[in-house]
Order: sequence, then structure tokens, then C-alpha cells
Amino acid sequence: MLRFLVRRFALGVIVMWLITVAVFALFFIAPNDVARTLAGRQATPEVVALISHRLGLDQPIWKQYLDFVGNALHGDLGFDYYHGVPVTQIIGNALPITLSVVIPGAIIWLVLGVFNGVVSSVRPRTFVDRGMTVFALFFYSMPTFLLGLLFLYFLYFRLTLAGVAIFPAGGYVPPGDGLYDWFIHMVLPWFTLALVSAATYTRLTRASMLDVLGEDYVRTARSKGIGERRVVLRHALRAALTPVVTQFGIDVGAVLGGVVVTETVFSLPGLGKTAIDAINQQDLPVIIGIVLFASAAVVVANIVADIFYAVLDPRVRLH
Repeated sequence: MLRFLVRRFALGVIVMWLITVAVFALFFIAPNDVARTLAGRQATPEVVALISHRLGLDQPIWKQYLDFVGNALHGDLGFDYYHGVPVTQIIGNALPITLSVVIPGAIIWLVLGVFNGVVSSVRPRTFVDRGMTVFALFFYSMPTFLLGLLFLYFLYFRLTLAGVAIFPAGGYVPPGDGLYDWFIHMVLPWFTLALVSAATYTRLTRASMLDVLGEDYVRTARSKGIGERRVVLRHALRAALTPVVTQFGIDVGAVLGGVVVTETVFSLPGLGKTAIDAINQQDLPVIIGIVLFASAAVVVANIVADIFYAVLDPRVRLH
């Protein structure tokens, strides 16, 4: 198990190194003149030279890359061009908002998707199975922004007009200002994110469960007189969850970098919306910082998923 973890960690380090190379090449080598781009067309040569010196762009490429990686490893991602604050502070302010959306939303989509998939698989080709299939296909084909706008229209706008003001229009309230206010502001974003993703997990769990339920060891367990519920939950579900765990690690890692559409629809200043604002303003340090953080989140989430995968299926430890 230790060798398995070391191998996965080493692979993650290699991936992160390749990402830093790609990010550095994309933002510092590919442009013809980074300093001129940052200074603007009307800047004098002296201003351009000053910016180039301050950013270390007048150094050899290898020195620039080593400084870039060294600063990142020490938590120095530079300063926001427009507000003069550290990029790490901007990410630190936006990250709790993104986590408030992602973690509960991920729990909802995992529980809902796995439950629906299990129910559908134990009753194949029945009305329940077809109903779950319709549910999965409907939400899988539903754009996230459209689902969020529908929630706002029916559960905020129409209810408010009817005198039942339950859900707010959007915005973020920190948990420290009241758990109830935080909860009521986050319900719609949670289900906007979760229902679309739960559809994928419903189909994935159903397909995996149907394969496992046809295995010899499951038939043997049934022939021994073990109850159907125990067969499904104790024997079949554990083996069927391995592809689900893999997909869950990929999805959670990806959305930790910012759920752009959901945060934009509900006016949540998380990492996704911060990244969009930085792109619109061409705020290079913020863009680079969020890209590196999002990449690290994907790598870490996949390593954690591999660990759970090994716990669920010990055979993978040998590979």
C-alpha cells in the first residue's frame, strides 16, 4: 500500500511540474512582449523596460522559470495588478465561497446519483428504472445556467411575487454571519450543481451495478440464502463503486477550481467568477494563480480517489 501511495504521489508531482512548464510557456514565452502587453500601447520604452525588469523578464528563460517555480512553492504568486494585493489573498477570499458550493453540492450529487443508480439496477426494465433513466437524461441534457435561471425564476421570483420569500436572489453570506442565512443562500446553487452531475452518477452506478450483480460471487451469495439487501449493499455496491469513485475524484477536482456558471448565475464571488473577472481585465497574476490552484486541486483529488479506489478494490494496489 505504501509503494502504491508513493507511486501515485510521484506521478502527481510530475504532472504538476508539467503544468508549471505549460503555464510558464503559455503566459511568459508565447507572447511576443509580455512587458509591452502589460504596459499598454501608449507606454514609453522606459516604462516597458521598468516593468520588464521588475518582472524579471530581462533574465534568461531558465532563470525566469526557476524564479517562477520557486516563488510558487513559497506561496508567492505575485500581486493583483488592479488592487495591489497578493494573489494568494484573492484566492483565499474566494476559496471558501467555492468550497461552500462544491462540498455540499458534491455530497448531494453523489448520494442522489448512487441511490438512484442502485434502485434502478435492482429493478431493471421496470417503471422505476425507466423513471430514473428519464430523470438522468433530462438533467444531463439541461445546461447548468438554464437550470439555475429556472430555479431563480420559480423559487425566487414567482414565490416572492406570491408573498412567499423563502430563497434569496443570490449573493453570499458567510457561515459566521448565521448558519441559516448561509444555508438558505446556498440551497439553489447546491441543487443547480448537483442535479446536473447526479444524472451522470445515476447512469454510471446503474451500469456498474448491473455488471457486478451478474458476477459469480453475487450468485453464490444469493444461493447461500443471504438477504437481497445485504447482497446488494455489502457485496455488489462496494465493487460497483470503484468507477464512481474515480469519476467523483475527477469531477470534484475540476470544480474546486471554480464552478464558473453556477457562481455567475447566483452572483457568488468564488474562484470561478474571480477567474472570469481576471480574464476580462487581463490580470495575469490572478489568472496564473487560479490555474495553478485548480491544477493542484485536480491532482490532489485524483490521488485521494486512487487511495479510496485501492481501499474498495485491493487488486489495484498491484498495478
